[in-house]
Amino acid sequence: MDKQKWEFPYKWTIIALGALVVLSCGWSLPAAQLDLRFLLLALFTIAGASRITVEIPRITEQISVSDTFIFLIMLLYGGESAVLLAAAEAFVSTLRFSRKPTTVLLNAATMACSTFFTASLLKLGFGTITGLSGQGYSVFTVAVCVMALAQYAVNTSIVAMGLAFRKNISFWQAWSTNYLWSSITYLMGAAVAGFIFMVGLSALILALPIIAIVYYTYDKYLSDIKTTSAQAEQAERERAEAEHARAEAERQRAEIEHERAVQAERHVGELNLHLAEQERISCALQESEEHFRHAAFHDALTGLPNRALLTEKLKAVIERATQHEDYQYALLFLDLDRFKNINDSLGHPIGDQMLIAMARRLEHLVREADTVARLGGDEFAILLDDISQFGDVLNLAERIQEKLTLPFNLSGHEVFSSASIGIAFSSTGYYHPESILRDADTAMYRAKAQGKACHEIFDKTMHARVVDRLKLEYDLRYAVEREEFLVYYQPIVSLDGGKLAGFEALVRWQHPERGLISPTDFVPVAEETGLIVPIGLWVLREACQQLARWQWQSAENRGLLLSVNLSGRQFAQPNLVGDIERILRETHLDPKSLKLEITESVVMENAETAISMLRQLKALGVRLSIDDFGTGYSSLSYLHRFPIDTLKIDRSFVSRMGENGENAEIVRTILTLAHNMGMEVIAEGIEKPEQFSQLKALQCKYGQGYLFSRPVNAEAMEALMASRQQWQPEVSTLTTDFGRPKRSNIQHLRSA
Repeated sequence: MDKQKWEFPYKWTIIALGALVVLSCGWSLPAAQLDLRFLLLALFTIAGASRITVEIPRITEQISVSDTFIFLIMLLYGGESAVLLAAAEAFVSTLRFSRKPTTVLLNAATMACSTFFTASLLKLGFGTITGLSGQGYSVFTVAVCVMALAQYAVNTSIVAMGLAFRKNISFWQAWSTNYLWSSITYLMGAAVAGFIFMVGLSALILALPIIAIVYYTYDKYLSDIKTTSAQAEQAERERAEAEHARAEAERQRAEIEHERAVQAERHVGELNLHLAEQERISCALQESEEHFRHAAFHDALTGLPNRALLTEKLKAVIERATQHEDYQYALLFLDLDRFKNINDSLGHPIGDQMLIAMARRLEHLVREADTVARLGGDEFAILLDDISQFGDVLNLAERIQEKLTLPFNLSGHEVFSSASIGIAFSSTGYYHPESILRDADTAMYRAKAQGKACHEIFDKTMHARVVDRLKLEYDLRYAVEREEFLVYYQPIVSLDGGKLAGFEALVRWQHPERGLISPTDFVPVAEETGLIVPIGLWVLREACQQLARWQWQSAENRGLLLSVNLSGRQFAQPNLVGDIERILRETHLDPKSLKLEITESVVMENAETAISMLRQLKALGVRLSIDDFGTGYSSLSYLHRFPIDTLKIDRSFVSRMGENGENAEIVRTILTLAHNMGMEVIAEGIEKPEQFSQLKALQCKYGQGYLFSRPVNAEAMEALMASRQQWQPEVSTLTTDFGRPKRSNIQHLRSA
């Protein structure tokens, strides 16, 4: 029977019941009884109690402090207050790990229904809940147990039924597998609530410091138990494996002895033949064992020691360094630069020959006591044992780079390469092989970032940067899920008339703790991790929606254009055209109002593929622009084939126009080229009135920069559009940032 079809109706039935329960309790809530104590307890339960849990040893259950406070509210203020608090706490705590409306509402409704049933059962069996303390300790104890078991039974049953529908299993299977032992958490939570109820909140407040000390001591105790248990289990496994190996060896020895005895009874000659055969087999096994041992600790392609053997050698030198203060060693981590290009252009067999030749070349550069290892792919490591001075290590790194300038002759192909090298010295202080491997790897990536074909020495600041970068990447992944980004807009101005022609959409990250983060800090991380793809689509959708709203607000806004950047990762996505088409359709934006900007370097990485993608984008009706023009290596023949509407002159040329005539001539050349090819030009980075005047004199049609406005949020941009401002040269003052005057030769003039 297919139970999954009942999952959706079941969820919404529980949500509807929960809503009715909340409304009913809210209507009948005796608000006059609620006091400041209730408000403080409720706030603590919602804001912090659900984050605190106490783990129960030996089983996988935890006691949540929030359950204890919900039971306490029920005893102090009655069932209606507990129902509302339980629903609110579940709603808020669910938001911490899920933003799906169905999940949030279902969890809140489940808590509301189970708490309502518990309160109703207590009223039916014991009368007024708030009067339980007056019925004696025995009755009160029974009532607390009933409260815990009722909450446990209803809550777990609702959840287990939903699980049974989703996984298409029986209710009993879902309940017994996941919730059979959960009753202890409810019982302990109710017991704590009953104790607090009897002794009073004042005693609880006085005991809070002691409780906190006990809680953290207990938490540390559990952590130690886990560590000790894991070590004991590992030791037991190793002992069992050794016993098994010993027993197997004894068994084989017994079989051989038995076979020898049987053969001796038959014939001495046959015994000798058999013993000779056994000897040959034993030798073969020994050779096979040595072969497998060598294979386990050496790279199959190059014959070099692999990571496992290098780790063992690192353990030995680390131990030696702890025993002898004057003993020093170093680790070099090498990564071949652009090795992927060799595989892609010449094929993997040539790439394998390259790795073998690299291994032999490195072996000839080191001493006999040193170890050259291949860690995998195009990564190598060199362990320098017992070095006399650190300068020798740097000299070796330089000799490696020098030797790599000589070509490799691979099946008739002359191949050149270089390597990025990270160096970690023993003076940093290491106790584990993984630590020095990590630090040398970190230094290697630093060398790659410096431009490749060089070496970098690890220091503590590198590790701090790596940790900060990992934290930034971790936060960035959550930022994508929580949509913590903002879209800022920078005006693009018609230099001839001084009117607003459009704007460029730029992303900003509103970090919940660090505030507004600059794109220069997080966009490179987003590019490297691929998160730029969902971020870019979110920016495109938000900006298109905003432009559509502005265009419908005023007829004067209908001609405004929106420029949105496409990253290299986005441009390489096979479904990019479909995503943009869907966004345009959903936002009802005319494609002619959207201009997509791609950097010059991105389109030239694979020009033929770029032409195909640009033509598909052009077929949507959008406009296309090449960003940062003049900084890359565009071929004029390819530029002529690109279906481009606009060239954006890079700010580096604009910023130095007044310094010498050379940059002005470069800008003039780009403008002439664009005009001859029927393209428009936008100059970026206009910050001075002289640049405005020069560009206008060169017949540059559009410009953007801080002279007109910094990137601002949508509200500030609306204020700018509402002012109908114009920018014109040769006026005494400049009004920017929406009302603050600055001395300049340009003024924002309000049009009639």
